Amino acid sequence: MTNVESIPRLPVPPGFPPMVYIPCGRYQTQDGGSTLAVELRHTEDGKLALLAYSAIDRLVRCCGEQQPWALVNTEELTAIFQRQPYEAILLDTELPAPLRH
Repeated sequence: MTNVESIPRLPVPPGFPPMVYIPCGRYQTQDGGSTLAVELRHTEDGKLALLAYSAIDRLVRCCGEQQPWALVNTEELTAIFQRQPYEAILLDTELPAPLRH
């Protein structure tokens, strides 16, 4: 059994919304199917960041109308971090037009 304190996690900033919209992408699997996974982005200083949006209209405005997404409970960010480690969480960040879907 794993000690909860030994599980790596990136702290969620104070005042973070209880639910957030996370940009995702559909990726091919080895068996020919596909899966939905969180899209991480690099910041200008080279950090790997998880983007999160407090409302769906903000995600659409900042990431594009064709951006796949998932609504997640903030508590689930630890599980996402364990599967896809990131160095920062950015809330309601607008992507440059060439990076939008």
